[in-house]
Amino acid sequence: MNRERTVWPIGALFLSACFLFAVFVVKLHRSVPAPAIDAERAATRLKALAEIRAAEAEALDQPGWIDRSRGLVRLPIDLAMQITEREWQDPAAARSNLTARAEKAVPATTPAPAPGQPSQFE
Repeated sequence: MNRERTVWPIGALFLSACFLFAVFVVKLHRSVPAPAIDAERAATRLKALAEIRAAEAEALDQPGWIDRSRGLVRLPIDLAMQITEREWQDPAAARSNLTARAEKAVPATTPAPAPGQPSQFE
């Protein structure tokens, strides 16, 4: 019986604290509304999206330099496929040309040093 007398007041206090917390959250939510996206911000975002899409379309459709010093260019896909088809009519010549261009595009790096003596724990 003694236990029943102490559990009910604690439970009632807990429920009233939960209720007061919920009321506080609702009042706070109503008093501080989140700002809506206004028309000016939406227009700025649409303009930025249009610029990004235009730059992507230009990169896909127009040739351009990637690195002029190494002779790397960006080609439209259709043009690159036509050049590849034309050059690979003779596979041996195309392979040697491809190897030479790859060596020019990727600078040679020094190989990693050989591993030393293994430790006593290996």
